[in-house]
Amino acid sequence: MAISNIDNRGSWYDIYDERGKKGKTLSSNIGTIEGFSSDFFVANRGSWFDLYDENGKKYKTLSSNIGDFVSISGNTFVVKRSSWLDTYDKSGKKINTRSAR
Repeated sequence: MAISNIDNRGSWYDIYDERGKKGKTLSSNIGTIEGFSSDFFVANRGSWFDLYDENGKKYKTLSSNIGDFVSISGNTFVVKRSSWLDTYDKSGKKINTRSAR
């Protein structure tokens, strides 16, 4: 199932597939969803970034000390750390660093 949308409905997040069908509902206790792509999404839970797959299963936790969430695209996401932009793959491994200018 590919994620097409994640809808915040009060205390719940509904995950929709590419056909617009609701596939999973998660409690908003997982944190604030920062962004999603078709394969995964990132939730901010206080001092932690949690990575979830398209089925709503958490598979990785990263410290929020890695930086401030910027964006997500395809199989990567970007965080800003002072004057640097770090790119991480969907498994949580840093794959690139560049100047934020």
